[in-house]
Amino acid sequence: MRVNNIGIIGFGPRGLNVLERFIELITRYGITNLIHLHIINPDKPGEGSHPSSQPEHLLVNTVSSQITMYAGDSLALKQGGKSFIQWARSEGFKLENDTFTKRETGTALTDMEYMPRSLLGTYLQDNYDRLLNLLPENLKVIEHKQLAVNLIKDKQFSVILQNGDILECDFVFLTTGHGFRKPTENDTRLTRFRDAYCGSNPLLGYYSTPYPITQLDAISAQSHVLIQGFGLTAHDVISALTIGRGGHYRKAGNRLEYVASGTEPKIYLSSRQCLPFAGRGINQKGLIGRHIAQFLTPAAVEVIRQQNISELQTQQIDFESQILPLLIKEMAYAWRCAEAQKYLDPNTFVPEKEEIEKIERVLWPLRGQFFDDYQSYHNFFIELISSDLKQALLGNMNSPLKASTDVLRDVREALRRAIEFGGLTAKSHRYFIEEFNPIINRVSFGPPLRRNQELLALLDAGIVELGGGPGAQIICDESKFRYVLSCEFDQQHYEKQVDVIIAARLDSYSPLTDASELTQNLVKNGLIIPFMNGNYHPGGIAIDKSLHPINVSGQTEEKLWAIGFLVEGAHYYTHALPRSHINSRQFEDAEICVRDCIDHIISQNEFVVNKIEELI
Repeated sequence: MRVNNIGIIGFGPRGLNVLERFIELITRYGITNLIHLHIINPDKPGEGSHPSSQPEHLLVNTVSSQITMYAGDSLALKQGGKSFIQWARSEGFKLENDTFTKRETGTALTDMEYMPRSLLGTYLQDNYDRLLNLLPENLKVIEHKQLAVNLIKDKQFSVILQNGDILECDFVFLTTGHGFRKPTENDTRLTRFRDAYCGSNPLLGYYSTPYPITQLDAISAQSHVLIQGFGLTAHDVISALTIGRGGHYRKAGNRLEYVASGTEPKIYLSSRQCLPFAGRGINQKGLIGRHIAQFLTPAAVEVIRQQNISELQTQQIDFESQILPLLIKEMAYAWRCAEAQKYLDPNTFVPEKEEIEKIERVLWPLRGQFFDDYQSYHNFFIELISSDLKQALLGNMNSPLKASTDVLRDVREALRRAIEFGGLTAKSHRYFIEEFNPIINRVSFGPPLRRNQELLALLDAGIVELGGGPGAQIICDESKFRYVLSCEFDQQHYEKQVDVIIAARLDSYSPLTDASELTQNLVKNGLIIPFMNGNYHPGGIAIDKSLHPINVSGQTEEKLWAIGFLVEGAHYYTHALPRSHINSRQFEDAEICVRDCIDHIISQNEFVVNKIEELI
């Protein structure tokens, strides 16, 4: 019987989803075709951007009970598959002095733990090992611990590996995940300054990415370091430069106090908006609880689309005028329900002016604000983060603020229906991606509240300072051999000299800017093109509804699939891990692709059999 060779390029969580679906569908439907899955990945299978070797102080941003790699009602789940927290407990992990340990003296883990990403990497490895034990006889997995650097299409696909080996594959899945950008103009400017003047100032440094995080160990304790960003990546960097250098926190009443090791550099924080990310509210909804949308629903989005087709002769929706008002109304409804501590009749709900103003202050806290000087902005910042922490501690059902911002996560499916495959006008798509989605991330997808407690402690200890305020600029000062952070307040010009700059943000994926050799060759070979909504490129590659890339000729590549971060543009919010007890998008996407691939294999086999019978 003919062997069908299938390549999976990149093998993090999305690669695991593909493998799991092959096992599930082949077993469920009794498929007998011979299939060899070639896993092309230089690192440990399954870990992706969550290596088990990273420092323990780097935390997952989702409570451990809400993470799973096992689809509901799947063979893998029935054969002993566990969620992240269930696995950690079964492995004997406990919590002792803020450290996850297997010591008997530790305390039992709760469902609300934010666990180390290194442990998540180990969990993903365990998932891979379990899947290998479930392989049906006709499915073989072959590992190639190499980077794929090129993909050439002829009668088959030739996968070129970094060591020069060539794999011939009938079908290929692209699941490469997060990558790194080509240097931008700003990267080049800051790097050239570092290279030109590091002889005069040996402390000079510029990091276009903080990962791998261990590279930051080279930063001197005498350095003044600017971290660009306030999000999850920035918290990783802060943790690396403090806890990672031997510092620790201790409780001081209802606050934390930072105990320095003496090896920390001086740290400054800055970003375009210079606003803290809101802390996650204590989860009071259980594992599967969520806000049930009343106004911004998939059905409401479809009604708007049909109205636009009828009245405007277009399927596209304007986010600001047609979706945002419903979103604000939904948030205001959740706010009032939390205040009343009961569900209210949505049919009679009309948000009051004050309620809308409260929501708008959460989304746009700088509106109408003026700051005379650095100290006035510093005070505003401290009050913002302190008041948010109080709300986070109340919980996401008791706090009206946290109940309302949770809505932004719970209406994700409606947002997808509005946004995906160019569902918004090009202008409003740009607004959503570049202006509003960062707001969603800041107020709803922030760090565990513990991280903001730590940030306040670091500010109190003088280890961390704000680097100015909104709109700060970076100047390369050739006379001082240092970078200068410059910011204008109403009555003060602020400057701060720093030696090191760390760009603390994850790169979005675009085939136009991705630095990998594979991406550049995929573009060169015409197998992928950027996804475009009119004249706007939100990121990602162009795909059809079955996740086939669209090539340079505008045709779908029927035997090639792309999943995850590669398609963030045509799809929305592709980077999350699967969630326990719900039918996660990650499993759905993998199922679409694997079903399609198996259908190709079966139809191809039937075609060959028919041809043989014709010859006979």
